[in-house]
Amino acid sequence: MIHKAPAPDPDKIRVIFELPSSIWAEKIYLVGEFNGWNRTSHPLRQERDGAWRISLDLPKGRRYQFRYLIDGTQWQNDPDADDYVPNEFGSYNSVVSTEVSPEGKDG
Repeated sequence: MIHKAPAPDPDKIRVIFELPSSIWAEKIYLVGEFNGWNRTSHPLRQERDGAWRISLDLPKGRRYQFRYLIDGTQWQNDPDADDYVPNEFGSYNSVVSTEVSPEGKDG
């Protein structure tokens, strides 16, 4: 799941990335353009309800490709991504948009 909310910085949008508690894993990382596709810099935290979450404040007006890396071996897309684009490995990357609509609502 992806949730978007205003960030403290008006030039950014807070994006909360979430995976359900039904995913059994030791570690899950958020990997994407916003971190140079670094496989370990953005770990999700497993909350008390069992869901895995991380929030990032991302600059407005962009589209970011990303994927989840589960236990260092399994790549997964977000079912609620704003879009999906083909990648160089023959699969797809999720896309989250921080573009702002003409009405001023966050993308």
